Amino acid sequence: MSINKSYAVFGLGRYGRAVAKELVDSGAEVIAVDCNSEIVEDMVGVFPICKCADVTDSEVIKQLGISNVDTVIIALAGKFEASVMATMLCKEAGVGQVIVKCATEMHGAILKKVGADMIVFPENESGIRLAKNLLSSGFIDIADISDNISIVEINVKPEWLGKTLKELDLRRKHSINVIALNNNNNIEIAILPDTVIEHGMKMIVIADKKEIDNLK
Repeated sequence: MSINKSYAVFGLGRYGRAVAKELVDSGAEVIAVDCNSEIVEDMVGVFPICKCADVTDSEVIKQLGISNVDTVIIALAGKFEASVMATMLCKEAGVGQVIVKCATEMHGAILKKVGADMIVFPENESGIRLAKNLLSSGFIDIADISDNISIVEINVKPEWLGKTLKELDLRRKHSINVIALNNNNNIEIAILPDTVIEHGMKMIVIADKKEIDNLK
């Protein structure tokens, strides 16, 4: 798992707590933040770094050291304006990935325009699932078919570049079936054995979860 990355979670409601706890339990460094002092007091024993702060204040963002964090998850339930401001401040601070939980498609579109890299809707994505995806070295969980089998999108390894799917022989070597290629956000499903893997491509595969974990 990619626990060498650092995270911050803004908002410790049910969703934010679930994300933060899964990350912490997996060994990741997490800054957990909420503006409610009672919530923070309750969570101090759960999260090693737990702060009561207003994340819509640029000075607070500086004091928290958010510019040094790889990924910020903003889960400010019912506080759209605060989510917008926190998103803008995080991007201004140089955070590489800002993920924002929101309630509607319209809010999501606005958050994207002010810098959000990813929007999650709590009815579609659980906090635990998001955390596991963040920890999976670029593996994006698309769907679980069973307890053992998943469809995921994976980054291609550097050693795969310039080789064809036939040469890689992932089915035999790793029991992974490539069902599509994401070529700079263009999904290609008519893939052939002589398709060459190029920089920027991602693979959409169906595989046993254990085999996927072995590639991390």
